[in-house]
Amino acid sequence: MANTVLKIEGMTCGHCVSAVEKAVGSAGAVGKVDLAGKKVSVEFDETMVTIEAVKAAIEDQGYDVV
Repeated sequence: MANTVLKIEGMTCGHCVSAVEKAVGSAGAVGKVDLAGKKVSVEFDETMVTIEAVKAAIEDQGYDVV
């Protein structure tokens, strides 16, 4: 399992936290959002999921991965 932290711009509320965590989950990974820190910790199996796919899923929800 791999772990990485992604900085996210555009999150402002609990709905944003839920949307980002669901997006990460839809990509096949597990995410834990830190709203105050504007970041998400992502745990994923590199043989099943790419970090690019996780980023794309987050961006599809309207947030910017920086």
